[in-house]
Amino acid sequence: MSAGKKKVWSDTTPLLHRRNSPPPPSYHSSSSFPFTVEMTSSSSPRRVGSLFLGIDVGTSSARAGVFDDKGKLLGTASSPIQIWKEGDIVEQSSTDIWHAVCASVKSACSLANVAGHEVTGIGFAATCSLVAVDSDGAPVTVSWSGDSRRNVIVWMDHRAVKQAEKINSFNSPVLQYCGGAVSPEMQPPKLLWVKENLPESWSMVFRWMDLSDWLSYRATGDDTRSLCTTVCKWTYLGHAHMQQMKEKNLRDMEACGWDDDFWEEIGLGDLLEGHHAKIVNLTWENFAQDAVLLFQVILWVLVLPLQLRRQEFCTEELTHSFQEMGLRAGIPVGTSLIDAHAGGVGIMESVPESDSEAKALPEWVHLLLESEKEAVSSRMALVCGTSTCHMAVSESKLFIPGVWGPFWSAMLPEYWLTEGGQSATGALLDYIIENHMASPPLAERAASQKTSIFALLNSILKTMMQERKSPFVAALTESTHVLPDFHGNRSPIADPKSKGIMCGLTLDTSEGQLALLYLATIQGVAYGTRHIVEHCNAHGHKINTLLACGGLSKNPLYVQEHADIMGCPVILPRESESVLLGAAILGAVAAKKYPTLMEAMKALNAAGQVVRPSQDPKVKKYHDAKYKIFRELYEQQLSQRSAMAKALD
Repeated sequence: MSAGKKKVWSDTTPLLHRRNSPPPPSYHSSSSFPFTVEMTSSSSPRRVGSLFLGIDVGTSSARAGVFDDKGKLLGTASSPIQIWKEGDIVEQSSTDIWHAVCASVKSACSLANVAGHEVTGIGFAATCSLVAVDSDGAPVTVSWSGDSRRNVIVWMDHRAVKQAEKINSFNSPVLQYCGGAVSPEMQPPKLLWVKENLPESWSMVFRWMDLSDWLSYRATGDDTRSLCTTVCKWTYLGHAHMQQMKEKNLRDMEACGWDDDFWEEIGLGDLLEGHHAKIVNLTWENFAQDAVLLFQVILWVLVLPLQLRRQEFCTEELTHSFQEMGLRAGIPVGTSLIDAHAGGVGIMESVPESDSEAKALPEWVHLLLESEKEAVSSRMALVCGTSTCHMAVSESKLFIPGVWGPFWSAMLPEYWLTEGGQSATGALLDYIIENHMASPPLAERAASQKTSIFALLNSILKTMMQERKSPFVAALTESTHVLPDFHGNRSPIADPKSKGIMCGLTLDTSEGQLALLYLATIQGVAYGTRHIVEHCNAHGHKINTLLACGGLSKNPLYVQEHADIMGCPVILPRESESVLLGAAILGAVAAKKYPTLMEAMKALNAAGQVVRPSQDPKVKKYHDAKYKIFRELYEQQLSQRSAMAKALD
């Protein structure tokens, strides 16, 4: 932002639907309960020391959490976000999102008994949604409706399937770094859709930003982008940037991370203008002003705060932004991360004491043990919410067809990230439950008992197991099979046209039948995770441990089924809000409380329960058989798709 230019933020009325009573407990984040602010606080007294604030904007709400310097959650609150869904089109408002952020931050600090000036550092995480703003920072519509509030294309929006197919048809070399093909959930297809369908909006947009980058920009006025977002969602080659830094002079560095030929051939060459100014803040002037800061922020993901090389030019606006959150101006703000990646930061070092005893052993003993880097590389973080992201890192780059990556330093510095994913998990369970005839009375009973519908379903399954004398709960679904691709397959097949399949349906409309569909869906999601892990291990990974966080990880049945189907332990974190903790860790590093991200993770991550797979060989045999059927369901779908295409030819 240039000197003397005043930023104008939209003051559109908040779109939140206000309600007064809190929802009943839920095992996962859901859009079913759009309440104003949901708050929880720790019963233990607040520790004396540094306090870090993590902010996460998910699909249906903005959340904030205050953590102490031991990684203990002191207070958390959430505020809902308006969402528009019209078929494959899913949109939000950045103005509404900011109001929700401010509400959740104020409430979280209040619940934690923390004054705004006590916060040492803050960090943002968010879904990889696409935000459009003009030169004043005001929203630009990305909607057919023309509503300027609707300036966010949500991550799960699939309007750009044809654009993704077009981009993939060019077979650009850059595609090898995203599993061989871009997904319609990534930014290039969405950008191409806007250019082809909304030319007026296309001409008005001054900045295209990932939502997490927009949040730090909205808070600080600095639009420096995160390596996490640019590498994972925009095809930026961070490793090439690093290599060029070693080999070329500073002026050439700016361009080498982008494959300009790729953007030209897909029809978005106009985004190359002004040193890619509309999609990343990497101008020569910025390098000249503070090259070291830019190198560290762009290349090392966070490390230094974003506040602010140019703060003296926009003090009034910045003060207002922090006042809206109830914080003091000038708090260090970490470069943001995509929410799943923040979850990885908040959980990857959450290993039990027995798994970390080597840290206390003499050096000569430590040298005989598995290296720390190998240990981290054997873990996969499952960030389970509306969707599930499967995050694994490696020292060397591994090209895995159908799985996103390898992304250099996109989550942990100097590691290559492999990112698998399932586009609908929590959202799929919501769909299965809410569209069943037995759901309304079950929901009423859950509300009257002040519990969740998922807890009731788990209890029903336990009773059914006893009544039917089933050897174990999972065996109840011997005749019910689910392919969970209701929103396409992100990994490892990378087929956005894949559809969900349910086998074994009857005319039964009872709660028991709903419980069976619910269990079979959980199993289908877990088989999808097994497919991803097996595929990754077949291409060089050595994953043998899962670490789970997010709303779904609070459901004991969900976690146990994953452990049994995977045949490996699932570690849960001590603090359930791992994405918020990951965001708070970014703030801790920005505040220079820790020298590196890894040091901050070791200090603030902590393990909780370890869920181990069943030792009953019948359980393994059963799931092996169902997994085989799971894999066959997709093959049958391909055969059916081909047969119908021929019939219509």
